[in-house]
Order: sequence, then C-alpha cells, then structure tokens
Amino acid sequence: MFEYDFMIYAFLSGIMIAILSSMSGAFIVLKRYSLLSETLAHSSLVGVAVGILLGLNPYWSSIVFAIIAAWLIEFIRVEFKIYSDAILAIFLSGSLALAVIIVSLADSFNNSLFSYLFGSILSVSEDDLIVMLVFSFFALGTLLFIHKELYFISYDEELAKASGLNVKFYNYLLVSIVAIVIALSIQIVGSLLIGALMVIPTISSLRLKKGLYGTLIFALLFSIISVIVGISLSYYMSVPSGASIVVVLIIIFIGTLFKK
Repeated sequence: MFEYDFMIYAFLSGIMIAILSSMSGAFIVLKRYSLLSETLAHSSLVGVAVGILLGLNPYWSSIVFAIIAAWLIEFIRVEFKIYSDAILAIFLSGSLALAVIIVSLADSFNNSLFSYLFGSILSVSEDDLIVMLVFSFFALGTLLFIHKELYFISYDEELAKASGLNVKFYNYLLVSIVAIVIALSIQIVGSLLIGALMVIPTISSLRLKKGLYGTLIFALLFSIISVIVGISLSYYMSVPSGASIVVVLIIIFIGTLFKK
C-alpha cells in the first residue's frame, strides 16, 4: 500500500486533517454550533463549483468561499440577532442550491466533483500536501495559542464579554479556522461528510468525561484512528475514503455509548 505516492500523500494529509478537525471541532461542539461544519462544507462546495466553471483551482476557490461564508454567518448572527441554528440552516440549503445551479450551468458533474462530494484518496497531490502543511501549522498554532480564550467563550460568552475578552474577534478567528480546515478536508473526506469528522470525535470523547484536555486528546486519538483505518479500507475495498472514515467514527461513537 505504501509503495504508492498517492497513498503516502493521503495518509499524511488525512492525519493533518484529523488533528485540525478534532481540535477546532471540540470548540464548535462546546459552543453548540455543530451545524457550522456542515454549512461551511456546502459553502466550500460552491467554491469548488465556481472553480470548475471559471477554470480556476477548486482547492483555492473553496477556501475563499468557505471563509467568506463563515464571516457572513458570524456577522448576521451577531448583528441581526438571529438564532444560530436558523442562520446555519439558511446558509446550508442556500449554498447547496447555489452549487447545484453552478455545476448544472457548467455541465461539470464529473468524477472530479464526485471526489469533492465524498472524498477520494486519489485526489491529493504533492502540491496539495504542501498547501495543507502550511495552513495546518498556521491553524494548529493559532488554536493552541488561544485555546483558553476559546474554552471561555464556548462555555459562557456573556461572562467572557463581561471579563473584557474580545469575544467578537475570537469568534471570527474560530470560524475562520474552521472554514480553512473544512476546505482543506473535502478532498479526503468530502463536503457531504466532513461535518462528521469535526463533530463525532468530540461527542465520543465527551462521553468519557475526562475534562477539557482529556476531551481534546481522546478526540484527537479517535480522529487519527478513523482516518488511518478509513483510508486503509478505502484502498483495499475501492470505496470513497470519506464514507469509510465516517463509518469508523460511527463505530467508535457506538462503543462510547456503553461507557458508564
């Protein structure tokens, strides 16, 4: 399996995505903002569709569209006082509808787009791996540097404001990191399944009741296990890598349900 370069690229990028998604996903779950990952995944799909239509690199266009959508969601949530789940539902359905329209106009529903929907271990190139590495160091370094502030605003945003913390800045920073992670992930996991990789590991680790750092460690462990096993199953069974990863995550989650 490891005699092929594309498998090495897939495992390296998958492990990086597992680390980033588990770290960032923990905070959006604690904020009860889990649907954000699914919404931004659909927004990044719009970027992919625009990239295909205009002949641009879908990788970069997906990052740009995901970040713009994240900022718009946060702006509307704060400035217009709309419930989080409501605004996320609007963006989720709207983004998917827009992506379908653009793809239909481009007449480009091909294998390339299919890999962005469900993930493909064949789609990660050496250049993609370098881009992932650069963004991963930036995102992970930022998360580690501000994890205490994110923990504070995740549990009590109003108290954080009263304590003098710049809640708006940290919220925008968090959703920006989540947007980048999702845009980086869709080649491995797929835009329709990336939400599971950000949410299920944290939900599973919360069942173990190990505190913040214990939750982060177990979420990271569950993510890495699911990526390694899922990509291996994808290679040997010739199925989409995203689906394999999510199935492994579901099995882990079911196992944690029996933890007393």
